[in-house]
Amino acid sequence: MPPRLFNTYSRELEEFRPLDPAGRAVKMYTCGPTVYSRAHIGNFRAYVFEDLLQKHLESRGFDVSRVMNLTDVDDKTIYGSRAANLALRDFTSPFKAAFFQDLEELQIKRANAFPAATEERYLIAMIAMIEKLIARELAYQAEDKSVYFRINRFPQYGHLAHFNLAELRPSGRVKSDEYDKENIGDFALWKAWDEADGAVKWESPWGAGRPGWHIECSAMATTLLGEQIDLHCGGVDNIFPHHEAEIAQSEGCSGKQFVRYWLHCAHLLVEGQKMSKSLGNFYTLPDLFEKQYSGREVRYALIRVHYRAPLNFTWEGMEEARQSLARIDEWLRRLREATKAASPNESAPGLDDKFAEALDDDLNISAALGYLFEQIRESNRELDGGIDSVRALAWLHWWQKINRVLALEDEETKPPEEVARMAEERTRARLAKNWRRSDELRDELKTRGWEVRDTKDGQLVTRRARA
Repeated sequence: MPPRLFNTYSRELEEFRPLDPAGRAVKMYTCGPTVYSRAHIGNFRAYVFEDLLQKHLESRGFDVSRVMNLTDVDDKTIYGSRAANLALRDFTSPFKAAFFQDLEELQIKRANAFPAATEERYLIAMIAMIEKLIARELAYQAEDKSVYFRINRFPQYGHLAHFNLAELRPSGRVKSDEYDKENIGDFALWKAWDEADGAVKWESPWGAGRPGWHIECSAMATTLLGEQIDLHCGGVDNIFPHHEAEIAQSEGCSGKQFVRYWLHCAHLLVEGQKMSKSLGNFYTLPDLFEKQYSGREVRYALIRVHYRAPLNFTWEGMEEARQSLARIDEWLRRLREATKAASPNESAPGLDDKFAEALDDDLNISAALGYLFEQIRESNRELDGGIDSVRALAWLHWWQKINRVLALEDEETKPPEEVARMAEERTRARLAKNWRRSDELRDELKTRGWEVRDTKDGQLVTRRARA
C-alpha cells in the first residue's frame, strides 16, 4: 500500500502516487533559506521534516530528486549587504556556507541541486516566464515600471490557502503602496530599480530591476524539475502568499497542474512563545552547541513531533532528546557485544516493518518512535536472558534500516565515508563474484575496526566490539 500524505491543496489524506509512469521517480522542491542571516531552529524544523520525508520515500523504493533553493536577492539581503557595505555576493556567501555546515551537523541529506536566485540561467528563466505571462495578459507593467501578476485573471488563486479572493488584504511580501496597480493583491514579478537597491539590478525588457521573490522559485523549480512536480514542501508561513503565487505563475505559463502534493509543517515555538530576538529566545545551531548539545540531539528534538503539529521547543525537551538517544546508544552497545560470537557470513532473519508502516501514515513519527522504543524494550529483555548472536544481528540490521531514515546514530558508531566507500566496493565485488577482492576488503575493514556480515537483506557494517 502506498504512503498517505496530507495534501494542503485538497485538505485531505491522499495516497502518494508520483507522476512517473513507472511509479518510482519523484520530483521534490523545498523552499530553502533566505541567506541574510544564519538559519535558526525554526527554519530547521521544516528542513528536518523534509529530510525525513525524502529518506522515508527512498526507504520505500522511490528515487527522489530534490531541489532546494537559496534566496540570495530580496529586500532583506539587499538591506543587509548595504548596511554591511558589501557587494551582495560577498554578503550572502558566508550565510550560504554556514547553512551547508548546519545541514551536515543535523545529518540532513543534501539536495540534488541548490539553485541561487542570482544565477544567470535562472534570471533568464524568470524573464522568459514573465514575458509569457504578459503575452497571455496574466501580467502587466504598471506606472512604477514594475511588472505585476493579475490575480483576477487566475480563478484558482486562493485555493491553496483556502480564502476568498474578495477578502484579500495587503501582505508584507506584496508591493502594495502608492503605485497604480490594478488590484491591491497583484504581486510583483519584476521590481523596477530604485535607489534603495544600490548596485543590485539586472537589465530586462521592462528596464533595470530585480525579480520578485515568488517568480524566483517558479523559475528554479521548473528549470530543474520540469513543468510538473510531485512534491512541494515548506512551512505554513509559505502557503500565502508565496506558494499561492508560485501556483499562479507556473500554471499561468504551462497550463498544467504545477504540484501534485503540497506539504507544510507547523510553526516552532520556544517555551510556548514565538521565537524572536527581542524575547531572547532566538536560537541558531551554534547557540545550542554552546550549551553542549549535539547535532543529533537537536535533530531528535526537531523530528519527534508530527510535522503538522506545532512544536514547542524547550530545554526539558532537549534533555528528553538526550536521554532517548542515550537509550538507543546503550541498546546498540549491548547488541554489538552480543554479535561478537556470530560468524562474519552468518545470515540474520528479518524483522517486521511496522516502523515504516507508521511513517506511511502521513509521517506519523510519534507512532514510529513509539514502536522503536517498544522494540528496544523487547530486545533488551532478550539480551537480559542471553540473546542468540543471530537474533542480535537481526536487531542490528533492523536498526540500520531505521537509522537510514532517522539519521540519529552516534557518529562514533556510524561508518565514516571511507569505510562506507569500501563497503560499497565490496558489495560490487560480490555481485561480480570476485570473492578474492571481497575477502580483501572485508579484512581491510576489519583492521580499521569494522565488522562486515552478509545477510539475506544485504551487507551489515558494524563497529567491532572491543575485546
